[in-house]
Amino acid sequence: MSKGGKRTKKKSDDLAMAERLIGAYAGMRAEIAKVIVGMEEVIEHIFISLLCSGHCLLIGVPGLAKTLMVQTLAKATDLKFSRIQFTPDLMPADITGTDIIEEDPATGKRHFRFVEGPIFSNILLADEINRTPPKTQSALLEAMQEYQVTCGEETYQLKKPFFVLATQNPIEQEGTYPLPEAQLDRFMLNILIDYPSKGEEEEMVKRTTSAYVGEVEVAFKGEEIMDVQSLVRRVPVADHIVELAAGLVRRTRPEDGSPKYIKDWVRWGAGPRGSQYLVLTAKARAILHERLTPNEEDIFYLAYPVLRHRMVTSFAAEAEGVKPDDILERVIGEVKKK
Repeated sequence: MSKGGKRTKKKSDDLAMAERLIGAYAGMRAEIAKVIVGMEEVIEHIFISLLCSGHCLLIGVPGLAKTLMVQTLAKATDLKFSRIQFTPDLMPADITGTDIIEEDPATGKRHFRFVEGPIFSNILLADEINRTPPKTQSALLEAMQEYQVTCGEETYQLKKPFFVLATQNPIEQEGTYPLPEAQLDRFMLNILIDYPSKGEEEEMVKRTTSAYVGEVEVAFKGEEIMDVQSLVRRVPVADHIVELAAGLVRRTRPEDGSPKYIKDWVRWGAGPRGSQYLVLTAKARAILHERLTPNEEDIFYLAYPVLRHRMVTSFAAEAEGVKPDDILERVIGEVKKK
């Protein structure tokens, strides 16, 4: 087969895979809807991050079904699920695992055996991650970046796909340890979960106070996720979209020539990883919305979850009640006018 023929076949295979992904995504949302009411945007963001081999930080008050949603996602994708309740006394070995001394009953000789911790799963829910000290938080860093765990002199590979979903309670700050910027940067998306609408809350109450039990079926296999993760990388993107993403990220940095409000409200802007994730997630969203390439709308839509945790606001911003989303809204508005 000629090179041109191979390229045509590869493109045809990619289109067929994209169609299967769109169908599987619709099926997965239908399965999750059996248990979770609403949260369409949150589910889309989480799935986009999964398609991009990223991790998510979920921020919302208690009682919004964050844990239930992650558990349901694991069931719908047939992935191994683990949950860790982060507490002040949690140790790194409680997450990664540890070596134990084991005696051979036949020879009487002792040897070390590694016992895997809950991190050895496909979907890891780090519940209230900011309630544990930085030493324990850092146990996730290597796993999230290199997909491996080091214990002593041995390194153990994590089975892919590996996906960390961490939750935080935005209300209680007493007894918490804010995530350092390096840890925050490991999360592809920072997703804010708001209260449900009146209709959604009423439906939620009806379901949870009756005998109704939603049986979730598998809609998307783990091995398929690995295939579509490589597909997302192959989605073409126009140069002007890359320029738009990079320019948007650069405008969040207080530099010479930056608008006054950026210099006043932002101590540190988003780094290059923000530009990378913005383009990558835009590719995934384009597929889910049945488009061959991302457009400007994808960039503007995903700028909030991609960039809000990569901006460090100043004391002046905090004093005036200015949030990263407020700054991003103003930056995006200016970019759109150009």
